[in-house]
Amino acid sequence: MTMLIIGASGFLGKELVRQATASGHAVAATFVRNPGRLSGAKWLPLDLRNREEIVSVLDEVDPGVVINAAYRKADWATTAEGAIRVAMAAADRGARLVHVSSDVVFSGAQIYYGEAATPDPISPYGAAKAAAETAIRLLAPAAVIARTSLIIGDGNSEHETLVHELSEGRRDGALFTDDVRCPVHVADLAAAILELASSDHAGIRHVAGPDAVSRHELGLLIAHRDGLDPATLPAGRRADTGVPGPLDVRLDSSETQHSLRTRVRGAREFLSGDRRH
Repeated sequence: MTMLIIGASGFLGKELVRQATASGHAVAATFVRNPGRLSGAKWLPLDLRNREEIVSVLDEVDPGVVINAAYRKADWATTAEGAIRVAMAAADRGARLVHVSSDVVFSGAQIYYGEAATPDPISPYGAAKAAAETAIRLLAPAAVIARTSLIIGDGNSEHETLVHELSEGRRDGALFTDDVRCPVHVADLAAAILELASSDHAGIRHVAGPDAVSRHELGLLIAHRDGLDPATLPAGRRADTGVPGPLDVRLDSSETQHSLRTRVRGAREFLSGDRRH
């Protein structure tokens, strides 16, 4: 059985390819501009804005499993319409689908969100993700929609890069003290998604860490691990900036965590080490 990983050149996508090939899966991996450098996968160009390309890639690969980790925050055609076309194509071919979604489908008004919570997005990106979720649940009811939160790694995630740039004065801005999420390590998230892909789970599944931390607290944890001076990290309040999007969104992942072998760690655990040694 072949596994098709869409958005494989992204941060999560690369880890999915790495783990899937290491586990012996036949993997086809898609990219928009630059193919990944990981060996063991067949790399194919795919722009989700192009319906013909989606059909062509799925016809060529004939996957048993499709994992869609692709998105573009400012692009409805990719994040919403493209994801829906992937779901339609997967359903037509009888392929199992795991669609990666996000906590941005929520406004933050409720703060704590279980898997049965109704999306109420307040940003264009959140609206695109919510639209994709709704369509996929109708078109492919056996699919898994895996909602997650901030994805962190071992130094190369977007947020880790931001922390280093702020600390070193290479970037202006602040880490918000009122913007709270449940970060997840990319290796844990990829392992959980691959486990869900090979299971009989269906519907909404929350795959986020158990620790709710602000972006500023997360920055301090990264600084401690990487030997940065915490005093160099500027703090601020998102509510004072007018930047659109939810503030405090905490995904309750306990139900899915109890049913998985993969243990998803919290930020305070996976950032507790010292990467300098």
